[in-house]
Amino acid sequence: MMKNQPLTIDNFFEITKEDIEKKIASTISDKKIFSILKSGKRLRPLLAQLSFKVCTGGKETPYQYQRSVEGTVSIELAHTASLVHDDIIDEDKERRGKPAFYIKEGVPNALLNGHKMLAIGFNIALSHGEQIARLYVDTWSEILCGELKEVNFNKDDIKNGANELSTKSKIFSEYNKIINMKTASLFSSACKAGAIEADATGEILTILAEYGREIGLAYQLADDLVDLEKGEMIDSVVVPLLTRLENKTINNTSFKLNIIKRKLAKNSSKIKQLYTEEIKRHVSKAEKLSKLDVIPPSPYKNLLTDAPAYITNSMLKEINITI
Repeated sequence: MMKNQPLTIDNFFEITKEDIEKKIASTISDKKIFSILKSGKRLRPLLAQLSFKVCTGGKETPYQYQRSVEGTVSIELAHTASLVHDDIIDEDKERRGKPAFYIKEGVPNALLNGHKMLAIGFNIALSHGEQIARLYVDTWSEILCGELKEVNFNKDDIKNGANELSTKSKIFSEYNKIINMKTASLFSSACKAGAIEADATGEILTILAEYGREIGLAYQLADDLVDLEKGEMIDSVVVPLLTRLENKTINNTSFKLNIIKRKLAKNSSKIKQLYTEEIKRHVSKAEKLSKLDVIPPSPYKNLLTDAPAYITNSMLKEINITI
């Protein structure tokens, strides 16, 4: 791998993604599930493989490498299953530029295929040992808690607008808890899983898990900022943000959409600044973690430092922002 090429984050991700795609194709025999998996960015598997390489220093055997790549398939299955279910919950009609799976196949098929993906992913994780299997189950549990918190947050804390989460600080705190559990948890576990596949133990597992979590937080904030700039996510993001910025409760049912949009425009620069500052903070934390002495020196350690801004900017380029 990487022969006759300089080791950069671009070519590492490009070549590793090819290996992941090959492994998905050889592992997943179910045609519907394979079609659902198509066109993914594979960010979480890529980070898992980067963590793996950081721990091996690139000295692993071909068998160890291929086994670690196989492990990333379970990560992608869990992530994609969550997207299938998310689309139903959020009533999103499209996913990756195509009709959402439940639109094409119906809600029952979407729910059951999502569960089937999770089962296949768990079988892969189980074949990689108890530690990986336990990590898989614990991570999915955390994701589910984040999903439930988001559903209840949207339903009660925004639409009712009169409970304790309507205060300036608590709404944004709750929003951060949601993205921490729902999104950042899988980034964190992906990095930890890659290290476990490399037989790493001790403090480096904790450091790489924290590193992945910080990237996950930065990436989700960047994703939300892109949606905000496109005028999306009125219910789940805009209203709580306006509540925070204006220091008063806003009930979406009491405003027409155009009024909320005018309020968004009025606060646009503040919202963008708030998000950008938070994104930079998490990217900086991840970069600092990547430089700790517990991570052994190697060319892959340099890539670990490059990855947070690279991944975040890959999202923010849609709205011409670079951090």
